[in-house]
Amino acid sequence: MKKNIATDAILLLEDGTVYTGKSLGRIGTSGGELCFNTGMTGYQEIFTDPSYFGQIVITTVSHVGNYGVQAEEVESDKVQIKGLVCKDFSHDFSRKTAEGSLQEYFEKAGVVGICEIDTRALVRYIRDKGAMNAIISSETTDIDELKKRLAEVPSMSGLELSSQVSTTEVYKLSNGETRFRVAVLDLGIKKNIINNLVSRGCEVKVFPYNTSFEEMEEWNPDGYFISNGPGDPAATTDAVLNVRKMLEKQKPLFGICLGHQVLAEANGISTYKMHNGHRGLNHPVKNLLTGRCEITSQNHGFVVDADQILNHPDVEVTHINLNDNTIEGIRLKTKPAFSVQYHPESSPGPHDSTYLFDDFIALLEQNK
Repeated sequence: MKKNIATDAILLLEDGTVYTGKSLGRIGTSGGELCFNTGMTGYQEIFTDPSYFGQIVITTVSHVGNYGVQAEEVESDKVQIKGLVCKDFSHDFSRKTAEGSLQEYFEKAGVVGICEIDTRALVRYIRDKGAMNAIISSETTDIDELKKRLAEVPSMSGLELSSQVSTTEVYKLSNGETRFRVAVLDLGIKKNIINNLVSRGCEVKVFPYNTSFEEMEEWNPDGYFISNGPGDPAATTDAVLNVRKMLEKQKPLFGICLGHQVLAEANGISTYKMHNGHRGLNHPVKNLLTGRCEITSQNHGFVVDADQILNHPDVEVTHINLNDNTIEGIRLKTKPAFSVQYHPESSPGPHDSTYLFDDFIALLEQNK
């Protein structure tokens, strides 16, 4: 297999910090919010997760690309990240079932990246300083020019991004044995979330991010699902208004990640940007209803306000993060609605939390 010849590359952070390394993917320049993922596997699922839209991902695992890529390991129809930062990038792959190299995959998708970076030092720096924008370039070493281009990259705070990753057409999926009809509001949904609903006998109808509640309700669904997605939840105002209308119908509602934050916003609970977010496959969460702990897959840079939930008469906390005590799950006391901040479809990740889909099915059964 012929190797791509890497060129010099630069990673410039918005505070002026510069890292030098070698290029990967397409030769070019790309900017976005810099964040890190602590997972040890599942890089293709990470790169195609719409929740990463607008972000440059640092992978903390030492080797990336060593098992290639294959079609069934995607979470959307395209690569979503703005760039990749890693330590060792492998142009060769050893998995016999792989359909190609990650380098070829990135070249085709137009992804710019940088490798041979001390990612341990970089992640420690981001953990200390907080998430910030950055720019990768393998086509110029002019720092002043890159600073100008980096200044044009928008802040994630206040940024609505679901409109850029949501489906543009309504579509249906089922396994032929429909037990329930679930209307899905697509804010940037992962394919394996849909798979988990369909495998449990749900016929899902997926609607674009800006679909009105009235149009969704015309299908007469048994329940609603609010998906994950990128951007600032406070800027996803149409979804918040739709969820308020859904709750008035008293139909079961389940939200994941951005969907969790939107459910909170719909109940008057605000969200805020975290110092550096939760992204990885190893985050410990405690289920307060059962007392059991779960190792979870996560990807979020915003979180709901804990004090506002604790003082809310109609919302209770169901899950907390054991690393920092942030809110990981809520449910409504007077309506059949609940949500979690993490990703129970666990693609990639541990499968401790798939029971949440079963809980949603039980809620649908109780309310049908």
